[in-house]
Amino acid sequence: MAQGVFVICEQQDGAFRKITCEAVSEGRRLADGLNTDLTALVLGEGVVEMAKELEKYGPDKIIVANESLLADYTTEAYANACTHAIKTQDPMVIVTGASSQGKDLSARLAARLDAGLAMDCISIRVESDELIYTRPMFGGKILADVNLMGNPQIVAIRSNVMSIAESPRACSIDLLDIQLDASRTTVIDKKVESGDKVELTEADVIVSGGRGTSGNYSVIEELAALLNGAVGASRSAVDEGWRPHSDQVGQTGKVVSPNLYVACGISGAIQHLAGMSTSKNIVAINKDSEAPIFSKADFGVVGDLFEIVPEIISEVKKIKE
Repeated sequence: MAQGVFVICEQQDGAFRKITCEAVSEGRRLADGLNTDLTALVLGEGVVEMAKELEKYGPDKIIVANESLLADYTTEAYANACTHAIKTQDPMVIVTGASSQGKDLSARLAARLDAGLAMDCISIRVESDELIYTRPMFGGKILADVNLMGNPQIVAIRSNVMSIAESPRACSIDLLDIQLDASRTTVIDKKVESGDKVELTEADVIVSGGRGTSGNYSVIEELAALLNGAVGASRSAVDEGWRPHSDQVGQTGKVVSPNLYVACGISGAIQHLAGMSTSKNIVAINKDSEAPIFSKADFGVVGDLFEIVPEIISEVKKIKE
């Protein structure tokens, strides 16, 4: 009989992604609510020592798939390793992050395991030993409660939504006994952005600019740097070539949930709102008092961003002095 909570961890270049800490913390909470065990799976090459870092988040067991074929993420190799580990453990629920990698992998696993999948969830609750998943639908216009049938169930959680909680406990660390066949896909080259750049989906603060910037992102970059945040962009700004697609927030870009989202010169098309509406605090700066972005904002300022943002920068500098 399926039981237990199983978390698939994500790491990059020898460091766990923030979403992994959130997923394991949420997995611990679910395991306690279901009165069952929590298992974390770590995949990669040379990740045995790194796996010990997860002990502080409370897993009962850590399984390590330490293989050269897992050094870089490829859907086929990771899906093969995860499928083997999952069938060995027979968990009730599988938790992963709704990152680009997590979305790709969870969909493949759902097909292989004939399992239900709740994507991009913002909360999970236990009711009468059943799990209820809450996820945005129709571009974030509604929140739907989803109940999955059968086992295992797979849930991909949105970044920056679940709280990270430390609950250290002694746990076993076991190596996954598996021989992977050569993958049909190979990573030939990797282009990595500057290591100083804050990953958009993991940022606590995002300052975004849209068409109202006219391509001038200097004040937006300065404010983001002062707040230790990331720079985002609307689709129109990306289409104009002012920012790379990796900065795009929205339905066709990245879905973000920072503690603070500052929208500068962004009107608030539904596609953009779908990507940032779950932010904890939203500040909108726009010349148009009727701009849709104000309907989602906690704080709104009507005016020229090139006059208002420099004033904000000045006040932030005073506070930080």
